[in-house]
Amino acid sequence: MGMKPLPFCCVLLLLASVSGEIRAEEMPRIVVSKAKKGFVVESTGRSFVPWGFNYDRDTAGRLLEDYWEDEWATVETHFAQMKKLGANVVRIHLQFSRFMDGPDKANEKQLDRLARLLKLAERQRLYLDLTGLGCYHKKDVPAWYDKLGEKERWDAQANFWQTVASRCVSSPAVFCYDLMNEPVVPGGRRKDGDWLGPPFAGKCFVQFITLDSGERQRSVVAQRWIHRLAAAIRAKDRRHLITVGLVDWSLDRAGLTSGFVPNKVVEDLDFISVHLYPQSGKVKEALETVKGFAVGKPVVVEETFPLRCSPKELEEFLQGSKKDACGWLGFYWGKTPQDLRASKSLADALTLRWLELFQRLGKTLEERPKE
Repeated sequence: MGMKPLPFCCVLLLLASVSGEIRAEEMPRIVVSKAKKGFVVESTGRSFVPWGFNYDRDTAGRLLEDYWEDEWATVETHFAQMKKLGANVVRIHLQFSRFMDGPDKANEKQLDRLARLLKLAERQRLYLDLTGLGCYHKKDVPAWYDKLGEKERWDAQANFWQTVASRCVSSPAVFCYDLMNEPVVPGGRRKDGDWLGPPFAGKCFVQFITLDSGERQRSVVAQRWIHRLAAAIRAKDRRHLITVGLVDWSLDRAGLTSGFVPNKVVEDLDFISVHLYPQSGKVKEALETVKGFAVGKPVVVEETFPLRCSPKELEEFLQGSKKDACGWLGFYWGKTPQDLRASKSLADALTLRWLELFQRLGKTLEERPKE
């Protein structure tokens, strides 16, 4: 018997399904340019400027993983809002304790939630900066994790990244893997289990990768840690970019330093990320700091905001840093400009001015011709 033709409605459904799959796959891969000064769309060679937000929490201070299961519609709404504001990259923060139930045991439920987030990013055509190993809420850090020695802790962190990379390898929405938010090699011996820096606004953003560098150079410890985690990712995913989010006091200068000296740790990274909040009256100093991170690979200002300066000074910094940086990420916490205009809060007024600046400057960052 010959095959009966499909009903017209089934044909439409089939076409819609195929179209959706093609659309996701056609989200082009972003790669480092040949000149290593920025990024390009692999398929066209046109310049790509990372311009977007850290989506690290909501307005109540809850981390993404605190509400992405029960309030998924909120996450969808926020992604749509960030896209409307002009973002092309969203940085999310993955907590170690949510994804690892043991040193080598992953939480499959959370990995499924991450896979769902990837699909949402694909639909919105937003690239993700996946920052891992978060321990922002000290009370949520498992006791077994803090008891691990340096080698065992690095092994557990490598297992985290292999697990995440295995789930993300086929997604066109991944812009990069950020190994950790603001890692530091201590200058002296720290107490057993004391892996986190002091809290800021209720969260621990700085994390130590060892408790004692001993006779080793701090930059050597940093480079070996990066190599260990980058190798773990590359065992599962050889196509997406790798970076690490560094504090601005990582340069080899007198005084406070993180040990992650850019030109000594860059070998296994595809680009350098720096977190920099200009101080009022010191924009030139901030620009000099950015210049110090330009060590032969692209530089992305992965965190910035008018926290310690005026929006006008932040604009001066953003414009001036184009000489050495090729991407910038601020913050979005779920309130639209319309929401913020209706508020009487000073913090909301500052956030509104930031979002207005973001929208205005974003119009000048369209894809540029081939390098």
